[in-house]
Amino acid sequence: MGLESLRVYRNLLKAVKKHIGTQGTKKHYTDYITQEFRNASLLTDPKLIKHKINLASNYTYMLNSIHHHQGLLFSYNIAVDRSEEMTRTLRKSAGSVGLQLPEIYRD
Repeated sequence: MGLESLRVYRNLLKAVKKHIGTQGTKKHYTDYITQEFRNASLLTDPKLIKHKINLASNYTYMLNSIHHHQGLLFSYNIAVDRSEEMTRTLRKSAGSVGLQLPEIYRD
């Protein structure tokens, strides 16, 4: 159970950092996950441990799936908010040539 829970924990933190973020007000997500895994390390019931690991794994899968779905919607130009995608593209383009985004595109 130890290695499996460690794998799920790492994957969940990666998904949260990638899709939700960790800056400022979003840090409470990673803090909550860390605290839950620390609390779960004290459990002794194998069924409950397996349930919590499965729950965390399913949540990781959901986060990744939602992100993938949004990417597909963007690629097919379905009516979704494209301002975030445009800002991300502009930030990558500006960063690749060593520039900063204009004020109107900054967070």
